[in-house]
Amino acid sequence: MFEILFLGTSASAPSANRGLSGLIVSHNEHRFLVDCGEGTQRQILQSGIGFKRITRILLTHGHLDHILGLGGLLSTLLRWEAIDELEIFGGKSTLERVRTLLYDVVLRGNQPPVPLKLTEIKPGIVFEADDFTVTAFPVTHKGPDCLGYLFEEKARRPFLAAKADELGVPFGPERRDLVAGKEIFLPDGKRISPDDVLGDWEKGSKLVVVGDTGRTDNLLEVCKEADAVVIESTYLDEEEDMAKQFSHLTARMGAELAQKAGVKKLILTHISRRYRGKDVLAEAQTVFPNVVVARDFDNFQIKREI
Repeated sequence: MFEILFLGTSASAPSANRGLSGLIVSHNEHRFLVDCGEGTQRQILQSGIGFKRITRILLTHGHLDHILGLGGLLSTLLRWEAIDELEIFGGKSTLERVRTLLYDVVLRGNQPPVPLKLTEIKPGIVFEADDFTVTAFPVTHKGPDCLGYLFEEKARRPFLAAKADELGVPFGPERRDLVAGKEIFLPDGKRISPDDVLGDWEKGSKLVVVGDTGRTDNLLEVCKEADAVVIESTYLDEEEDMAKQFSHLTARMGAELAQKAGVKKLILTHISRRYRGKDVLAEAQTVFPNVVVARDFDNFQIKREI
């Protein structure tokens, strides 16, 4: 299961009720900050989630409303040293801008307070744990090296506790070994294989975070049958021409993607100050019913529906 905490949901500039782009994706002990718009550190404090385990930042692109908060965040860490390390992932041009912001403006010849690593990435797996992966994929927006991120749990076989009880498998390391795919022997010499106590393979949950984009036709495959897709909705249909001009989406366009890709849940963000959330929602729901318009500090749990 993945958990999403929205820190900022406004487009381009903050509003009275919405901060600039930023969200945290959590999976067990792992946390990823996706984008870091102006004011993100205050949103982190206000959310109560804290800085301690936010050690990886995934950037979708280098526009200021998605990276400017990195300066303040690092400045705070200069004083607090709240984390042990910080790794920032992004495309080449994005990291060039980030490097200038952090090293030439914030640090100005000083050393970072914690080990700081700027990791240039291209489409492909950028992080892998035992039970899930994070994969970057290309997104079409203004400028080069724009990326989205796919968070996907690995397929697993559920442990059938009742079956293990029936076979006399004791609690403890024996069950752990079976889950790990190792056979065991009981005290009476009986051999138990993983196939005896594991169910059929089940797909894990799938979360897609697109960020800013002006196209959706190239996102169908990555979004296919996702449990949730987070995508921008900067405009409404009445300003579709402006959306095309600035390489953004309307609410309807995001909903059409969700419908075509068989998405379970659509979460719209990056909302222009000119619109009310209920109007964005109404437009999207004419195409795709299971949609929400995210607000700052909204929290969603994303899991595979059986």
